[in-house]
Amino acid sequence: MTAYNREKYIAAAIESVLASTFQNYELVIVDDCSTDRTVEIARRYAGRDERIKLFINEKNLGQFENRNLAARLSRGKYLKYLDSDDLLYPTGLEVLAGMMECYPEAGYGLCSLIQDDRRVYPFLLTPEQAYERHFIERVQLFHKAPLSSIIKRSAYDAVGGFTNPNGEGDYEMWLLLSLQHHVALMPDGVVWYRVHDEQIDFNRRSDPFVRFRYFLVTLQYMSKDCPLSPAQRNQVVRETKRDMTREIAISFFRHSPGKAMQMYRAAGFRFGRFGRYCLAIAFAKLPFFPSGK
Repeated sequence: MTAYNREKYIAAAIESVLASTFQNYELVIVDDCSTDRTVEIARRYAGRDERIKLFINEKNLGQFENRNLAARLSRGKYLKYLDSDDLLYPTGLEVLAGMMECYPEAGYGLCSLIQDDRRVYPFLLTPEQAYERHFIERVQLFHKAPLSSIIKRSAYDAVGGFTNPNGEGDYEMWLLLSLQHHVALMPDGVVWYRVHDEQIDFNRRSDPFVRFRYFLVTLQYMSKDCPLSPAQRNQVVRETKRDMTREIAISFFRHSPGKAMQMYRAAGFRFGRFGRYCLAIAFAKLPFFPSGK
């Protein structure tokens, strides 16, 4: 559990872990230099239960480096992230650990997924199947926060933890893990994600460039030795560039030309693609522009 200025929520998060039906765990809390009562509250719980370990950073590390530190400080077979403003259902740990034990070949698991109409959870996907599900079938898989994951420590260590410090760091982690590891898919109703204006994810919903970086990561992984066939990679690249062009044009009209140019430069597009698309939208005189994601 990583924490930064979560005095309003951290007690409930810790209590949700303590209420778990699965009791063979350690709760590692790493505070990232909070300036409110977060540490005071966490220390009170650590004094009551020896399974709770509290660590306080000397300097602010940021979201994903702090997650990496929490992993290094832990000793378990599996890593389960619970942000200090979210909650774990009482049976959550039991379900996640039990389902991972069903699939020893799985490097990690993802939950909070919509119903699969063809199979009941849990089930296993190979690297190729996971990439095809997300990119070819367009069934959302990799857009999951660490809250909705459980990671085998050996797989986490093999990839070196979270490597991207930005908001898309979790998305890149699943792409990275799925280059070599199977993933176990699990049902909804295991964790609860709190939505509020103070959360880190708030910027993702308000800044189009934060969302745009996901496209850049996708293109990066299509150029790696990913498990898709060359034809499938080309398809994903074409569709991603189309979506990027659309997002740039939308940002131009909905946000600002400056924001659109920031995205345009990051994408490395020629003006022709961007200019033609903007003109097409302008002449269509649409009253609004859907996100296309």
